[in-house]
Amino acid sequence: MKNGIHPAYEPVVFRDRAAGYAFLTRSTATGEKTVEWEDGNTYPVIDVEISSASHPFYTGTARVLDTAGRVERFERRYGGRGAGR
Repeated sequence: MKNGIHPAYEPVVFRDRAAGYAFLTRSTATGEKTVEWEDGNTYPVIDVEISSASHPFYTGTARVLDTAGRVERFERRYGGRGAGR
């Protein structure tokens, strides 16, 4: 890598406040606020709206859509009115 053209790649804490979950990683993003981490060091913190700890897909609380029921209801309601029929 060329020197002086890349942003700083520093340790940062990402915190999901909805789930009470935080993790330490390295990133070019930085935050104004800081937090003291488990190792006793202080790192910049970035609050996120959603993470794997609170996302419905990863937590298993995702709703399954009944697309077959919707298609059947549409066919009952508008079944014989199409131009191609």
